[in-house]
Amino acid sequence: MGSINPRNEIREFLSTRRARITPEEAGLPAYGGNRRVKGLRREEVAMLAGVSVDYYIRMERGSLAGASDSVLEALADALRLDEAERAHLLALARESRTRSRRAAPSTIRPAIRQVLDAVTDAPAWVGNGRLDVVAMNQLARALYSPVLADPRRPANFTRFVYLNPEAAEEFFVDYDRIADDAAAMLRLEAGRNPHDRALIELVGELSTRSERFRRRWASQDVKFHPSGRKRLRHPVVGQLDLDSESMELSSAPGLRLYVYTAAVGTPTADALKLLASWAASHDGLPTEAVQSGTS
Repeated sequence: MGSINPRNEIREFLSTRRARITPEEAGLPAYGGNRRVKGLRREEVAMLAGVSVDYYIRMERGSLAGASDSVLEALADALRLDEAERAHLLALARESRTRSRRAAPSTIRPAIRQVLDAVTDAPAWVGNGRLDVVAMNQLARALYSPVLADPRRPANFTRFVYLNPEAAEEFFVDYDRIADDAAAMLRLEAGRNPHDRALIELVGELSTRSERFRRRWASQDVKFHPSGRKRLRHPVVGQLDLDSESMELSSAPGLRLYVYTAAVGTPTADALKLLASWAASHDGLPTEAVQSGTS
């Protein structure tokens, strides 16, 4: 995969969002019983967004550079985009205007490393938009030891999910949802950083080696990294039903902190204590990410 073309991204995203909405769902009369297009026609989207048909056609062909925020919001309303999809549309438009070249961060400052190491009772880790593991505390390394077993660095969750599916299906109780979410989050990052060379190489590798990833990538679905319940089958302590929270690191744009906890007195809380004891007795736990002084 040589590149992620922003114009293609715009065209495919808008056309797939348009195809999923019926005239009835949009509150429009469906004239004629034999529609040749799936979902809304371009002229119907234009009418709902309050723009001319020619203007919408230009947008769907990949030209968002001149679209104002109000036009983009109207288009998002017309296509019934959710929060992640709206953010993706705005990122595609911003990229059309600036053509900036950014890369997802791959290291952290020592202060963030200190925060991770200070969290001793819960798995905590930092990741970027490519779903690379940038840094982990000891308990997170123990928790995600199956993911870190691959010696490639940085470790990457999407690569593990799609290129090691047998191990991933055993590890993630909700494997199908995890796989779909991983591809959707990677697509969101592609809208923000389409020229990130490491991202392009990752998507190319996954597309070449995984049919399932190719299908999910082609869907153009996008999603934020969800908080909520994460269910894992750990090879040492068994099933863990963890509460997952994530937050952006304001001092490190492009990075997120993830922390997993369990309510006191639950089997998972007891299992985390057992995992911590196991981790403390295993100095040979896999290293988490890029080997450098800041990671």
